[in-house]
Amino acid sequence: MSKLKFIVPIVAVALVGLLSSVYIVDEREKALVLRFGQIKQVREEPGLGFKLPLLDEVVRYEDRIMTLETPMIEVTPADDRRLEVDAFVLYRISDIRQFRQALGVDGGRQAEIQLNGILDGQIRAVLGSQGVTSDTILSPERSALMDQIQVRSDQRAKALGLTVVDVRLRQTNLPEQNFDATLQRMIAERDREATDERARGREAALRVTALADRTYTEILSEARRDARITEGEADAERNKIFAQAYSKDVEFFEFYRSLSAYETALQGENSTMVMSPDGEFFNYFNSGEGSRSTSATTTPGPTTQGTTTPGTTTQGTATPGTTTQGTGTEIGTTTGN
Repeated sequence: MSKLKFIVPIVAVALVGLLSSVYIVDEREKALVLRFGQIKQVREEPGLGFKLPLLDEVVRYEDRIMTLETPMIEVTPADDRRLEVDAFVLYRISDIRQFRQALGVDGGRQAEIQLNGILDGQIRAVLGSQGVTSDTILSPERSALMDQIQVRSDQRAKALGLTVVDVRLRQTNLPEQNFDATLQRMIAERDREATDERARGREAALRVTALADRTYTEILSEARRDARITEGEADAERNKIFAQAYSKDVEFFEFYRSLSAYETALQGENSTMVMSPDGEFFNYFNSGEGSRSTSATTTPGPTTQGTTTPGTTTQGTATPGTTTQGTGTEIGTTTGN
């Protein structure tokens, strides 16, 4: 019975020691085994682990992806339009040994503070870099900017034992105090761009018009040249035909030329001619057969209504004819008012 009194406490102590030397690592966490503050063991795989009771301490860390929201950050892009950016980051602990050594006992709180500072600096650096405007930040191209922020933040977070999984810009707004001024500046810039576009359009229109006018002038000149060439060839062919006809019937050709002269002389409103009756112009008028006569005769024409003076016409209606005065002859029709 006395032995049993000693065995029971020993078994109890052994059982307590055994239980205190065993620990379980969940699949959602990682663990460090510390002895007097020094890292003795790193457990990154889930399962059962052992430690020295009373001497070793197990510190557990999250192995899941964690979220950190940043406060509102004010940035100034290349076009000097200030913006307020609200972002959040997804991160996880990748190296718990490095994490413990870098951040100490209160690692979780210190990790948020350090990571917040890293994000603030990288967001300002990327969004304020050369060539990045507010239009770029507000456009679908912002995804490329977020990738740059993620890569640069991850490089600096590795020193803390952290991995930056993703960075997202949730909201990008204009500050309230600068909204009206920024809006007016944007309107002025759009008006300037529209004016430049219209000026370039007018310049292009003038170039097209000048080219069209030059092309029109060239085509018209070539057409006139071709027309003159064709007209010259036609005149040459006509003269050739006339020359052949003249060689076959000289008298008919002279008769044709006389008719052409009559037609030319009496064109338009000109219906009166004064000339000598024995001139060559009347050779075919004085011939009843339409052939050249050897002498010109004068046929006086009757006059009507009133007294007439030789070589003149009177008011009223006159009958076509000829009136001889000296050596002159008048042919034509005069109509009274």
